[in-house]
Amino acid sequence: MRQIKHPAIEQVELTDIMYALSDPTRLEIVARLAKAGRKMTCGEFDLNRPKSSMSHHFKILRSAGLVETLIEGTEHMNTLRVAEIEQKFPGVLQSILKSLTQA
Repeated sequence: MRQIKHPAIEQVELTDIMYALSDPTRLEIVARLAKAGRKMTCGEFDLNRPKSSMSHHFKILRSAGLVETLIEGTEHMNTLRVAEIEQKFPGVLQSILKSLTQA
């Protein structure tokens, strides 16, 4: 299993997380990952966007430290780094996810 480079949690900044979540497509990706509670392939996100656009959104989410992507065979498996984000920024991600379910 190959892994794509991700920032260590110590390198993750709140401003990067907030920037990444400022885009509706990326916010939807995070919401779906949180709701699923499991690894998801890029193909499971049918958001009516070109593949290149989705790759860009996942790259920003990875760079911000929100998403971890593992390569398993030909699939890119994505998971939300909930526990790590919660430990560094208590309540931030949970508050954002909660606000999405109330909207």
